[in-house]
Amino acid sequence: MSTSTTASVSTHILDTSVGRPAAGVAVRLAARGGRAADWQDLGGSATDADGRCKDLPALPEGTTQVRLDFEVEPYLEESTNKQADAQQDAPANRDSGAVFFPEVVITFAVTPGEHYHVPLLLNPFGYSVYRGS
Repeated sequence: MSTSTTASVSTHILDTSVGRPAAGVAVRLAARGGRAADWQDLGGSATDADGRCKDLPALPEGTTQVRLDFEVEPYLEESTNKQADAQQDAPANRDSGAVFFPEVVITFAVTPGEHYHVPLLLNPFGYSVYRGS
C-alpha cells in the first residue's frame, strides 16, 4: 500500500489507423480537488517517438479529478495527408477536409497514492481510452 498523498498520471497515444505510436501530440494536464472546484492548469508536454508523455507535471496534493487534453488536430491532419499521398488511388478518408475530432478531453477521478496510466487509442474517426497499467 502506498503512503503518497498525491496520485500520479501518465499517458501514451497509439494511432490505430496505422498501428503506430502518435508522436508530437501536445497534451495538457489540469487538476481539481472536487467536482465543485475550479480546474488548475498544471502545464503539459508532447508525445515522444513512442507516443508517450513521460514528463507530465506532478499533481498537487488534494487532487481528486484530472483532465487530460490531447490536441490531436495537427497530428491527424499530417497523418491523413501522409496516408493520402501513400494511397493515391484510395477514396478520400474524410468528406469535409476538416478533422472530425480536433481535440480529445478525458476527465477521470483519482485516489491519492495511486498511479493512473490513461492510453488514448486514436484514429481519424474515433478514439478510445482506458485505465492501463
